[in-house]
Amino acid sequence: MSFRTIPELFLQVVDRFLAESERGARKPAFLVKRAGGYQPVTYAELAALVYRCAAGLLRLGIAPGDRVGIVSENRLEWVVADLAIAGIGAVSVPVFPTLTGEQIAYILDHSQAVAAFLSNRFQWQKLRPVMSSIGYLQHLLLFSEERGVPVLQWQEFLESAPAEQLPRWEQQYRERAASVQPNALLTLIYTSGTTGVPKGVMLTHHNVVENVKAALRAVPIDSSDVLLSYLPLSHSYERTTGYYSAFAAGATIAFAESIETVARNLTEVRPTVMTSVPRLFERARARVMATLAQQPRLRQRIALWALEVGRRAWHERQRRGRLSAATAAQLRLADRLVLRKLRERLGGRLRFFVSGGAALPVDVAEFFFAIGIPILEGYGLTEAAPVLTVNRLDDIELGTVGKPLDNVEIRLAEDGEILARGPNIMQGYWRDPDATAEALDSEGWLHTGDIGSWSARGNLIITDRKKHIFVSSGGKNIAPQPIEQLLCQSPYIDQCLLIGDGRPYCTALIVPDFEALAAYAAEHGIAESSAEALVQHPAIQELIQRELDRLQRPLARYERVRRFTLLPKPFSIESGELTPTLKIRRSVVERNYAELIEAMYRLKPPEEQ
Repeated sequence: MSFRTIPELFLQVVDRFLAESERGARKPAFLVKRAGGYQPVTYAELAALVYRCAAGLLRLGIAPGDRVGIVSENRLEWVVADLAIAGIGAVSVPVFPTLTGEQIAYILDHSQAVAAFLSNRFQWQKLRPVMSSIGYLQHLLLFSEERGVPVLQWQEFLESAPAEQLPRWEQQYRERAASVQPNALLTLIYTSGTTGVPKGVMLTHHNVVENVKAALRAVPIDSSDVLLSYLPLSHSYERTTGYYSAFAAGATIAFAESIETVARNLTEVRPTVMTSVPRLFERARARVMATLAQQPRLRQRIALWALEVGRRAWHERQRRGRLSAATAAQLRLADRLVLRKLRERLGGRLRFFVSGGAALPVDVAEFFFAIGIPILEGYGLTEAAPVLTVNRLDDIELGTVGKPLDNVEIRLAEDGEILARGPNIMQGYWRDPDATAEALDSEGWLHTGDIGSWSARGNLIITDRKKHIFVSSGGKNIAPQPIEQLLCQSPYIDQCLLIGDGRPYCTALIVPDFEALAAYAAEHGIAESSAEALVQHPAIQELIQRELDRLQRPLARYERVRRFTLLPKPFSIESGELTPTLKIRRSVVERNYAELIEAMYRLKPPEEQ
């Protein structure tokens, strides 16, 4: 395909599949959950909605270069609005719907948005008290049809471009799309970040299109594939990989109802490919292992044997390129008894996952390779549109994020910081020349803020965030992320945040896996049932301490957690403690639990008492 802009991508794909549908093919563009089941959205239906939405925006006076916000969860209307905005040369400003009204108002005001789509009444209610702080906003549009909300609603908005005049709206869209230049601004994506005020990343059509094309050369997706999308489209990762790239390949995209329904939606949609973040993989494995722990001992032994056979078989293929006769025979039996059933829980058709957004623990990856579903771990940043590197199906090295895309350069600075350059690198930060100068040097290298190294096979290894490297009061450098991942290998630990910057020793805030904890409590006669009571119980404290002692043996003494606090509730997006891609916002958590952290340092660590 020869598209240079997002509207060209859209039109080329639509024209291709409309032509095929005329010959009898009926492949849907999207699948949307309606009336209790997934319903197809044809390319003709999608195109009609996009053309009418674009015409409606033009009737409101939206001009090329104007910024238009989209404050919504994933839904078909999000895609329609995005393609319509791009097609008339305007600039989309996606906003995470989980943000507070004040945070949403800041982004809309800073981006100088003249209009914004809101998903429902709840978003409007959040925004209403702070509307006066949004200086340029002239139009609000609501995706859902709700009485009593005094803003332009979706159906009324579409009717401003009547369906009977569709050929006119299509011609208008095509003419406008033809005038959009590759170097024009496509979107402003405000980085959620783990610290600081969000910055508006300026990405052009060229930035995103070149990233889409390179990603498709690295990751094999085609028109036979079905993707389940649950990560927020407001984030560059899902937008580029799970939406633009999938659409460009002609794949069908199904939207999950929510992050909580992903397990059910997997069995309904039966996707062949899926983008995700490590948190989902960790939860899926934990559920399997928790279920397994409740089975009779013989079933447990069979399942653990099958998983070990699967793990060994994968490593044997990687090492030798084929399986020995003995391993192949064992794998066939393991697959029939256990592994096939585990794949069925994930829909039964998955060819592979793509993982990004955070580091994927090796043991979690091995679990999925063992059951027969590879995970292609990659790496990127919003500032890179976002993909920089990814493992390939024929070149996977666990513990790495793979090799650079074929149009991306990566080099390491003297201090190990990862620098990136390529056609996908942003133009800078919106209305923030100082931050732009800090991130982009005179030679076009993006300073990622991540620390890395190269494996012997030439794959990139991410060590940690440059800003997250601790320096203890004793002068020791400590990378927290590998230690946090190590501790989360415990079946009783769900989330972990290491504390230690400028401190005499390391401590940790730990969120237990409450399902595993409840099972342990029942087995050991611990009567407390509430989370608050369980985390305070001496036997539970001793259990977690034993887990830490077991897992921390390989660590240097100064890296070990010497005090911990168990928290009665998980870190969450709603509390601001997690980003929308489920990474922990270190500064927010440290602020929310400042008193508990200080309390851990008022006492001497156990071994010094």
